[in-house]
Formats: sequence, C-alpha cells, structure tokens
Amino acid sequence: MEPLDCLIIGAGAAGLSAATYLARYRRRIALVDANESRLEWIPTSHNCPAFADGIPGPELRARLVAQCSNYGVEVARGVVQQLDPMEGGGFLAQTDAGEVTARTVLLATGVIDVAPPFPEVREAIAQGCVRYCPVCDGYEAIGRKVAVIGRGDSGVGEALFIRHFSDDVSLLSIDAPLTVDAGQAMRLREHGVRQVTAPVKAVEFDARARMMHAILHDGTRESADVFYMALGTLVNSGLAQRLGARCSDGGELVVDDHQQTSIDGLYAAGDVVAGLNQIAVALGHAAIAATAIHNRLNAWRDESAPG
Repeated sequence: MEPLDCLIIGAGAAGLSAATYLARYRRRIALVDANESRLEWIPTSHNCPAFADGIPGPELRARLVAQCSNYGVEVARGVVQQLDPMEGGGFLAQTDAGEVTARTVLLATGVIDVAPPFPEVREAIAQGCVRYCPVCDGYEAIGRKVAVIGRGDSGVGEALFIRHFSDDVSLLSIDAPLTVDAGQAMRLREHGVRQVTAPVKAVEFDARARMMHAILHDGTRESADVFYMALGTLVNSGLAQRLGARCSDGGELVVDDHQQTSIDGLYAAGDVVAGLNQIAVALGHAAIAATAIHNRLNAWRDESAPG
C-alpha cells in the first residue's frame, strides 16, 4: 500500500491534537496507542485553558478522541515495537498488528511516573492526596501540610517550588537517607523546608481521613495532607533512541523549532520532548509538529511532480 503521510504513536493530549490537525490538513494518518496516557490519572486539571471549573483527565482525553473521530480518525490500540528507516525516506513500523509504512512519524509517547510503593496509589491520586506535578496543582496545596518524597536530592527543587504555596513542607527520601549538599541544605533551611533524614520504608493512605503516612526506617511516622512524589519518570523515547535520535541526559528527545528530532522525518511532541511537561505545552507541540509535517509533505509532493 501507499505509505501513510504520518504515523502518530501515542494518543494523549499531543498525539490526539496532532491527529486532528493532520486530519483537517487532509492527510492519510494512523494513530496507534498503548493506552498508557497520563491523562487517565488526572483527577481534575485546573490549569487547562478554557475549563474554568477544571476538567478530569479522562474526560479531556475522551473529548480529544471524539474530536479526532469527527474527522474519521480512530485510535488503534497496539504497541509499535520497532521503527526502521526506509531507503529513499520514510519509516517502517513493526506493530503487534503488523507492518506500517509512513513518510513521517510523530512520537507522542510521553513518560510514565514512577509510582510510590503502596497498593492504594490510584485511589490516593484520585483523592488529591498523592500528586506528581506542583506546576499543575501547587495551587491546590495552599494551606495544606505537604511532604515531598524523592530519591537522593531529586526532591529538593520540588520542595522549594511547593514551598511557595504551603507554609508546612517537609522533604523525605525513599530507599536511602536524605542526602543534600551544603548549598542545598542552606536553601532548604532558608525557605523553611523541614529535612527528614531517616528514609521512608513504607507509605500508607488513610482514605477516611484523607491523609498520607510515611513509615520511616527508624520506626517513626511522618504524616501529611499531600505527598508529592519526586521519584522520577520513565521516558518512552526508546523507539527514537534506537534510531540514534539526540536526547537529554534523562532520555527526553531534543527537537528543533518544528518539533523534528535529529532524525529526518521523525517528529516528537508532548512530555517525551525535553521541556515543561504540561497539557498546554503538548497541545502547542502538536500544532507545530502537524503543520511542519503538512508543509514538508507539500514540499515533497512538489519536488516529486513530473516536469
């Protein structure tokens, strides 16, 4: 079959929005998704543009899916296992449903938050007692007791950020005692962030009281209204990395002003890209990438025209 104009991998905010743009550009596209979008974990987003009262992540994703459907784009559930460049340009994708060829590929594969080690994590997130992104929801922590749990010094920046919203912030570490350098320790003290040295052994969620509890290795407990988890993310950039795409130290893809990676014809949008992980940013990435892909395909058509 004739190659697709674009294969979009990932159906979160970036992938779905890009699909709508490309469908409206009258492009032949396919959208493949492994059903791991972080939108499904968001109880309510209060900083997503145009939703004055906030919107649950699953509802926002459902609206984006419906918008795509209006233009004939359906989400195909599946996993793209491998991408290979084709001679003369374009890509061959190996999926669990067979092979797909496309002139361009847009990666919107996002990241996966490293979850805290307790079984009720999804319920705690739904109740707003476990959070991952103070940029998204620091406002909701105003007046609440907050504990930031990280590994090593990973929580220092997050604790300092959240201190802007809460007067009661503690920094804890998991797996190993809290270790920060002298400069970090001074900044934490200056900003009134309490440092807890003993590492977290276990985490408990009290659903009735809507409280979080950390049991430390020294036998003591630390309780808070909200636990911010700074345990890192797993970046889903493996497909691009195996092609040799340039990445940050954390694995996020580095792109140009048109959202193209260092691999010609391979674009990326959303949280898989180095930068600020926000829904609004993902939507902007999608618009830029889709338009760049459309213009690229127009140029390719003109160059290929006879005469």
